[in-house]
Amino acid sequence: MPKNPGHLPDPAGTAAEGLDARLVVDRGSFRLDVALTAAPGDVVALLGPNGAGKTTALRALAGLAPLGAGHLRLDGADLRRTPPESRPVGVVFQDYLLFPHLTALDNVAFGPRCRGAGKAEARARAAEWLDRMGLAEHAGTKPRRLSGGQAQRVALARALATRPRLLLLDEPLAALDARTRLEVRAQLRRHLAAFEAVAVLVTHDPLDAMVLADRLVVVEQGRIVQEGTPSDIARHPRTEYIAQLVGLNLYRGQADGHTVRLDAGPAVSTTEDLSGPAFVAFPPGAVTLYRDRPTGSSARNLWRCAVAGLETHGDRVRAELTGDLALAADLTTVAAAELDLHPGATVWATVKATQTHAYPA
Repeated sequence: MPKNPGHLPDPAGTAAEGLDARLVVDRGSFRLDVALTAAPGDVVALLGPNGAGKTTALRALAGLAPLGAGHLRLDGADLRRTPPESRPVGVVFQDYLLFPHLTALDNVAFGPRCRGAGKAEARARAAEWLDRMGLAEHAGTKPRRLSGGQAQRVALARALATRPRLLLLDEPLAALDARTRLEVRAQLRRHLAAFEAVAVLVTHDPLDAMVLADRLVVVEQGRIVQEGTPSDIARHPRTEYIAQLVGLNLYRGQADGHTVRLDAGPAVSTTEDLSGPAFVAFPPGAVTLYRDRPTGSSARNLWRCAVAGLETHGDRVRAELTGDLALAADLTTVAAAELDLHPGATVWATVKATQTHAYPA
């Protein structure tokens, strides 16, 4: 996603632009402790399983959850004692939270009005943002007559109309159907690419994160377990949650040359030459299944497994296997039928070394 070179941190160091935060929030037995930094123009996605602390982090950034420790600086200003309504922060909620009795124009104008803009100025700014969102003809429409995609764009316009230095998006596409989600995701990407301040996105959808964000921050049990670019995260997952998120079989073990001896399971042959703790990963589509032990296969990795479950996704079948190695395998519905796959069936799974990827743990 393109960056605006005019919004890089001040090289003289007079005022650090962007976000610099360490969010520490205690809620009973749960403790959130994550550090987030971002330059203007950056889009950061927070990913993690339910209960990981993503929404708590977003609420802390918005000032809705008080920090127990840490710091929160935006463009060099300390926000810890700044009330939520006075922070230069815009929020797009999962359910949009548009005012049902106000038109789209007045919903968008509400933000600038709260920040001190006069009525005429606020409505002019709202009209400008609705036009940018392609919603000029819906300025007089109330939320109940808007589609899901239109309501999402009104909510985004309302957040951006306040000219925030930090934009927070909480599952912004979750309420949309699949077809609308595809269209609105593309529109949202364009708006975020043009946004000159920091944006933080919370989502459960890996595709939303991969398409919309420059950097992913994965949170589990209140801690950051991995962060990096979408391509780096997808290629080098470091937890089971991340591996499932990006669709890979992931294992940990000890590498010795071109072999990784798994902590719980057999050895896996790889093309990488490593030594010491290592991860090894491969996609379910790299797995080939046989009902009888193959005799002419060139694959160096061969395991005897049992089918634990089957799921159909369009013209593909995902087989969950146990046995010598627990793994997921993808195959066509025709192949699954020819193999007579069913729960409890014995199969032989092979993966070529060239289709594995090993990297240091």
